[in-house]
Amino acid sequence: MKARTFTALRSRTAALAVMLLCTALVQAVPQSASAAATRYEAESATIVKGATESNHSGYSGTGFVNGDNVTGSYVEFTVTAASAGTGQIAVRYSNGTAATRPADIAVGGTVVSAARAFKATADWNTWATSTLTAPVAAGSNKIRLTSTTADGLPNLDYIDFTVTSSDTEAPTAPGQPSCSAITEDGLTLNWGAATDNVGVAAYDIYEHGNKLAEAAGTATTKNLTGLTPGTTYNLSVFARDAAGNVSSVSPVVDCTTLRSSDTTAPSAPGTLSASGLTANSVVLDWGASTDDKAVTAYEVRSGSTVYKTVTGTPPATTTTLTGLACASPYSLDVVAEDAAGNTSPPGNTVAFTTPACATDGGVPSGIATVSTGWSIPWGTYWMPDGKTALTTERDSFKVFKVTSGGTRTQVGTVPDAVTTDGEGGLLGVAADPKWSTNHYVYFMHTASEGNRVARMTYDGSSLGGYTVLLKGIKKSRYHNGGRLAFGPDGYLYASTGEAQTPDLAQDKNSLNGKILRMTTDGRPAPGNPFGNYVYSYGHRNPQGLAFDRNGRLWEAEFGDSKKDELNLIKPGKNYGWPVCEGTCTTAGMTNPKKTWTVSEASPSGIAIVRNVIYMAALKGERLWRVPISGDTENLGTPTAYYVGTYGRLRTVTKVPGQDQLWLSTTNCDNKGKEPDGSDKLFRISIT
Repeated sequence: MKARTFTALRSRTAALAVMLLCTALVQAVPQSASAAATRYEAESATIVKGATESNHSGYSGTGFVNGDNVTGSYVEFTVTAASAGTGQIAVRYSNGTAATRPADIAVGGTVVSAARAFKATADWNTWATSTLTAPVAAGSNKIRLTSTTADGLPNLDYIDFTVTSSDTEAPTAPGQPSCSAITEDGLTLNWGAATDNVGVAAYDIYEHGNKLAEAAGTATTKNLTGLTPGTTYNLSVFARDAAGNVSSVSPVVDCTTLRSSDTTAPSAPGTLSASGLTANSVVLDWGASTDDKAVTAYEVRSGSTVYKTVTGTPPATTTTLTGLACASPYSLDVVAEDAAGNTSPPGNTVAFTTPACATDGGVPSGIATVSTGWSIPWGTYWMPDGKTALTTERDSFKVFKVTSGGTRTQVGTVPDAVTTDGEGGLLGVAADPKWSTNHYVYFMHTASEGNRVARMTYDGSSLGGYTVLLKGIKKSRYHNGGRLAFGPDGYLYASTGEAQTPDLAQDKNSLNGKILRMTTDGRPAPGNPFGNYVYSYGHRNPQGLAFDRNGRLWEAEFGDSKKDELNLIKPGKNYGWPVCEGTCTTAGMTNPKKTWTVSEASPSGIAIVRNVIYMAALKGERLWRVPISGDTENLGTPTAYYVGTYGRLRTVTKVPGQDQLWLSTTNCDNKGKEPDGSDKLFRISIT
């Protein structure tokens, strides 16, 4: 989840082991202790008999190294390993000649790959990667590539360096946190020291599911500053060692900052006006407010629902409000805020109706309640016959059959499911495309040892025959992913979070921070890019999966504190986390197709109707409509529906054979804080 998730829109207050267990085929994959790759540019290395140049294209950084055509020219990189272990060295090079250019590769003065062949590439603008592994020491290591023939080295762009440590033992969980020295905008967090077989390198401090700060491994206190007055922070601590092993989470503590001594609210903003109205946007202007200290933000609102927050020093008094629904009425005002959280009276209200829709994909035209009395319904999946759906409840571990008219019947519970007192529990559900003959349904859930994908039988009335297909997916209080979906290829896709251990997302041998693809008996699907379960990697907490009319997989993903993402998933691609959040320019990373601020989205489920992606937003409390531009990979302008009307929106699912969606809320979770039984299922018509 995102930073500052205590603020709601409707409330301003704070090696594979395969074994047969009875009749169950279980795939268990151990996690390795490895970190994301660190890039070392060749132009920053020590160069002997060569020079940095930039006369070819496709290189990273500011250039590449062109070694002299002599024996003995070399480039030496100095890399840092957090701990001793096995280093993976990926050398990016080009060789525009017809001849192989060999080089000795030495680590710490010892040749680990003699006369390694750097084969010809198509030309000097075409780059290739040669990867090897070698033992490395903790701390500084020198990696030298030396030409062994008179042709010299290939052109060198960079090396990517990763260490897999022999230390696989995680620290113990930190002790119970407590808070002291609490002020209006800060506090001191204290915790009991963790222990480790080698040593604790650092502590990571989280507020709900978002990293707030970190402290040295020798510390057991941290001063947290820049907090909001009168706000409750839900804090927990993780310990990690130099090998990247991360402990289980500490107990949590709720700490509330003092109310501000500044009780004077800003004056109401000046006259609000609207101009430049389009089907999806409007330009708003207003007069500046005054305050005894300073105005820090303006909020554009409709009632208590915040559409946009404008910040700055001072904040601007104009903004373009985008994402509006076409052919829809709006009534908006603006309030001012100061650093103490005091809010001005609203200024005047402007009312307008956006112009008619110009789309062939349809838009939401009506919403009706299908079913009430739910408590955190997490996954909904229609049966292949299109007559009923299965819906899971996260914390009760119950599974319900729901008819198209909204009648629900409990059909069972999922064995071995446990909660994490956060976002774990009974999560995604999927029905086998061949359900009419094999009666298989699938669940992703949290268990004692971690997260699992399990298979059960379902005869239309009750569940039975629990079988574990895949385990060894690390769990945490937050970031468990959990969505399941069958692709048009007949394989099962599962989204997994990085379990509040970001480096796992970049580890292709880990099941966490991934989209996984498997057979219905729990084996890696044929054709997976790395020969294991991993289909794509570099994900933080993906919870939305949907296939479009061309069989392409789209995915929605929680960012941390900057950007949420909508991605087009391709096999073997790296989607960036934790190196990138949102769009970035780092080589080798695949950028999202659309991004949102965390307050606008925090996306969970997605569905596609008439070539339009619909994305349910939790913190954003709205349903986003994002059209796909024909059969291209481009997306049109996102627009938002039901902003703040129904609360936290979790799962959106296409109704088979209809231009309709089912939409569920999770207002009973620890962010919505509504009483059990407050959640609902809705039906949305698309016309």
